[in-house]
Amino acid sequence: MPPKLATRSADRRPRPSPDMEATVTDEKGTRSLEDGRWATVAPSRARRPSTTYAITHTVAYTVAYISPLICGLLILLILGTYCFGVRFIWFLPGGCWLSEGKAPDNTSLGNYTTVPDLIETLKMAPSLLQAALGLLLPAMARALPFRHRASLDFTTSESGNPFVDGWYADPDIEYYGGKYWVFPTSSYPYEQQTYLDAFSSTDLVHWEKHPNILTTKDVKWANKAVWAPAPISRNGKYYIYFGANDIQEGEPEAGLIGGIGVAVSDKPEGPYVDAIGKPLIGEYHNGAQPIDQDVYIDDDGQAYIFYGGHSHCNMAKLNADMVSVGQFDDGTSYKEITPEGYVEGPQMVKRNGKYYLMWSEGGWTGPNYSVSYAMADTINGPFIKQASILKQDAAVAKGSGHNSVIHIPNTDIWYIVYHRRPLSETDGNHRVLAYDRMYFNEDGTIVPITMLVKDNFADGQSIGWKQYGSQWSVSNSKFTSSGSSAAMLDTNFGDLVYDATVSVPGSGAEAGLLFRATNLSNNLAQLNGYYAKVSASGSVTLEKVANGASSALGSSGAVIAANTDHHLRVTAVGSQIKVFVDDMNTPKITATDGTFATGADGVRSSAGGARFGSISVAKP
Repeated sequence: MPPKLATRSADRRPRPSPDMEATVTDEKGTRSLEDGRWATVAPSRARRPSTTYAITHTVAYTVAYISPLICGLLILLILGTYCFGVRFIWFLPGGCWLSEGKAPDNTSLGNYTTVPDLIETLKMAPSLLQAALGLLLPAMARALPFRHRASLDFTTSESGNPFVDGWYADPDIEYYGGKYWVFPTSSYPYEQQTYLDAFSSTDLVHWEKHPNILTTKDVKWANKAVWAPAPISRNGKYYIYFGANDIQEGEPEAGLIGGIGVAVSDKPEGPYVDAIGKPLIGEYHNGAQPIDQDVYIDDDGQAYIFYGGHSHCNMAKLNADMVSVGQFDDGTSYKEITPEGYVEGPQMVKRNGKYYLMWSEGGWTGPNYSVSYAMADTINGPFIKQASILKQDAAVAKGSGHNSVIHIPNTDIWYIVYHRRPLSETDGNHRVLAYDRMYFNEDGTIVPITMLVKDNFADGQSIGWKQYGSQWSVSNSKFTSSGSSAAMLDTNFGDLVYDATVSVPGSGAEAGLLFRATNLSNNLAQLNGYYAKVSASGSVTLEKVANGASSALGSSGAVIAANTDHHLRVTAVGSQIKVFVDDMNTPKITATDGTFATGADGVRSSAGGARFGSISVAKP
């Protein structure tokens, strides 16, 4: 039985109360607090925000209230001067002598000798007004207390998926000390899953790898399949709950050891050590295989562990030491809360007083692997299934599941973090990490997730791109060719809207977008597909490429400046293909050809120095 890929921990980000009252945070700094003042997970360990935090917010609030006054006065002054001209000046002290071009002592006023000259100067007022608004309004918008926003411009996976390199699965994400931490499974056969890595980022874009934070050498009872880490922090300690040995039903009774372990460290990056020297949960209860754990601390400070494979989900209380299982009021330690359709990988999230239990269902290597969720008013349910929200997409990726959720502090911005398998991969263990924006409807239900295909290269990397011919590199958030070459995404779109910025290096160079492409090789001699390209000589061309031979489907003149970004867009619906350059309202080329129905998407260049950015491929 394959390991039941554990889900990631729930939202633990602080959320502002409606009245913006004082805040209190715990050591973890990531608890979602729904009602009234921001409370603490562990009240006895609560601490006030730092002096720097307080000063920063005091300044922000001061700017928020003073900026409108300053802006208003400046606008009145400029508009008054501009609209009333000389009449406005007459009301000022000395206005009469200013209109005559002389000072009271009959000396010249220099450059402003007449009112017409002065009025010419006043024509600068609109520009001054625009500049004033441009400077003040963004500052006001950032500072206004009612406008909660992320500290950074978080957008939906704009820097591309996968967001880290390598085969990883079962990501759990936490927020510690101003950094986002992702803890995944090293996705290899069970006997090779002997270590755990971690990744940290301040912006969800640039990631630092922390290798071997926990290995089987640190857990004497674990010998294989260390997977699905679930992180959490409390009282200055950092914990990872993990599955090990893939224990099966009946094996504990036969003396075999395995199940859910717990490791502890003084730092998020480790090193972690086995906290108790044995499994925390090493037996089957209510039919649940002891794997796929998620730990959640509720608003009252009570910690819970949710876990279970073999289509059963249990919950248990954790004692204050975080390394032992407690009891419910009825004296039991394990309660089954299995919702309809549950298979593995539970994930607990709380938003606006509602509890969301998420899980993965379907076979982890099969086409039906997906993420579903249920909702409840209390943490112990009953959990009523709502919908499946993350499924494989034949154009993007397969095997999408085993998720976690992150909530950006002080916002209502949420992301789902999960693994998926590239379309061309046949090895079930070849999984990669991805994240996408997660939205909520007005009634609190979750909007189905769209796996986006985007890359703005802001992370300085080209993860997920396969190169053909000359090498490509990323510089200044641009994907740059070094010669005649192509680079492709592992996609399979038919109907699409494909956008990118393209810059060609000189009049003889061409560069553009490949789509519905197949039969790729290093020299592209057998390439099939379509190619929309621009040339700095002043043209845009749509080509059909069959077995490497190109034929034009359409061409048009276009203003293409060398070394300048131009917005290139291709829309393809059935056999109708349109190509746009800069003007997205009127296509430069419209052609009809149904030779190729689906294929990969990528970029191509005839020479070094072509630059691509802001790539996006989507269904119409």
